[in-house]
Amino acid sequence: MQGAYAAGVGGYLFDFQRSLVDPEGFWATQAEAVDWYKRPAAVLDATRAPLYRWFSGGVLNTCFNALDRHVIRGRGEQPALIFHSAITGTRRTYTYAELLERVAQLGGALRELGVQPGDRVVIYLPMVPEAAIAMLACARIGAVHSVVFGGFAAAELAARIEDAQPKVIISASCGLEAGKVIAYQPLLNAALSRTTHQPDHCVVFQRPQLTADLVEGRDIDLALLMRPGSFPPAICADVAATDPLYILYTSGTTGKPKGIVRDQGGHAVALAYSMKAIYDIGPGDVMFTASDVGWVVGHSYIVYAPLLVGATTVLYEGKPVGTPDAGAFWRVVAEHGVKAMFTAPTAIRAIRKADPNGTLLSACDTSSLQTLFLAGERLDPDTYAWATERLGVPVVDHWWQTETGWPIVANPRGLEALPLKAGSPSVPVPGYDVRVLDANGGEQTADAEGAIVIKLPLPPGTLQTVWGDDQRFVDGYLSAYPGYYLTGDGGYRDSDGYLFVMGRTDDVINVAGHRLSTGAIEEVLAGHPAVAECAVIGVVDELKGQVPRALVVVKAGFAGTAEQLQAELVELVRHEIGAVVALRQVDVVDALPKTRSGKILRKTMREIADGRPAVVPSTIEDASVIEALRPVLRLPD
Repeated sequence: MQGAYAAGVGGYLFDFQRSLVDPEGFWATQAEAVDWYKRPAAVLDATRAPLYRWFSGGVLNTCFNALDRHVIRGRGEQPALIFHSAITGTRRTYTYAELLERVAQLGGALRELGVQPGDRVVIYLPMVPEAAIAMLACARIGAVHSVVFGGFAAAELAARIEDAQPKVIISASCGLEAGKVIAYQPLLNAALSRTTHQPDHCVVFQRPQLTADLVEGRDIDLALLMRPGSFPPAICADVAATDPLYILYTSGTTGKPKGIVRDQGGHAVALAYSMKAIYDIGPGDVMFTASDVGWVVGHSYIVYAPLLVGATTVLYEGKPVGTPDAGAFWRVVAEHGVKAMFTAPTAIRAIRKADPNGTLLSACDTSSLQTLFLAGERLDPDTYAWATERLGVPVVDHWWQTETGWPIVANPRGLEALPLKAGSPSVPVPGYDVRVLDANGGEQTADAEGAIVIKLPLPPGTLQTVWGDDQRFVDGYLSAYPGYYLTGDGGYRDSDGYLFVMGRTDDVINVAGHRLSTGAIEEVLAGHPAVAECAVIGVVDELKGQVPRALVVVKAGFAGTAEQLQAELVELVRHEIGAVVALRQVDVVDALPKTRSGKILRKTMREIADGRPAVVPSTIEDASVIEALRPVLRLPD
């Protein structure tokens, strides 16, 4: 066990210590929050270590836990899901009873189409209620869903279809963005023309903004399947706790996609615990997670976790800005009485850039909001300070991954409100034995950077394996440091045990023998009052091996010159970190390239700057941003 978390001596420390000293006892207690058809024979099964399994022998149903049990216990009329479309102006609330009725109807239809327990169903939908309904319907009948981000390019969709081998694909006629309609059917058709595997059926949700031409003999209108009485509604299947609930492919994968496998029992137990311990959300509370069901955040905290604990979840179709303005999120909070909101730092930076004085925020009654949670990328202290000041509530950074499915490091607001530290997502969540190791596998001392790893076994709810390839799971995650899971991120712990995640380990640059974190440089740059957001990359240098390059986006209303700002930023880094950083090149740009989930594409920018073939991931939000940066990044020889 690590660090004496000096700041926490109450509920947090009790749970954390017990989870490491007696993990089986700890997780057996947490499993009481889940309804089981058959209780597990073993809490932790280590017979195939390092391929650990949680709750072996247990039988349950995730959909029953998310819907049926709340209706059975008299809460059927409570809102379960609120659909809020900032694009179409639509508002629709589904009670637990109504959501259960629709999920059971679609589950019955999928069974009529031949979907059996263990079969895969690919879900390729925009941010509409039908996406959550489809996920829950699969869980209800024991099928394994694989959600692919709506509007993904045909080649990427094809790769996922080829790997998952779905019996059915559920898609839509279109997705909507500000001012444009994105046709999905041509993408689906193109994807299927590339695959050897063909589904038995494609179910298409026809949206009024665009009607798709259905392929005869293959495609079925979802509305026909959802007509009451068309098929017997599905009852909940008995599902083993160790069976897969879903496959989720990691963003930006090149070559053969990497499907993260989430199990049934561990997932339900871990998410229920996280809602209580981290987010302080319980029955009747409203949670607004501004993400997409195509990402792990959407799986965990739009769909499953809120419903598992009987809360109300907001499913939002829109952007933080532009649909129509930077007040969109705050209007959601005000309209629906949101208690906890979860989004990415990028979204807050975009809002801040468009509304730096918080004028649109001030126009909304956000008094229901108790906490803003941020994750998905580093939360720079400047954004943290702005959000804290403007909202007047705790702004909680936390850190996790697609692979883990729920937070690794967080400030556990439901257990104990620990002090917040700018730049840190706080402390390891109970269940996670987080270490910082040097290149030789030795533990680093306080404030010394190294590789962030997690001692095995990982807690419940984390990845079981890579779909169809246990060896790939072992080679990719468990081999670098035997006995540990490699997160791929670097950072350090301070003397209080707080973790500081400084970025991917390949974002550490070596300047004339000095290992420097690009995250540390970014933190200094972001502290300048004119900088809205920034990225630092290490580029090849003939003399020093590598040198840093900075790209910054300025705040709205910046009145100075680019040359003046560049000089100030170079001097600021020199003053705060030292001349050893050797930062000389700072470029003021209009935008930074990001994935749809908000991660800045540093690797792609490095490749362009170094003159190497650049891999532009399919998850890029706006490819034109990369094209605009090419002449900036590729300096003349």
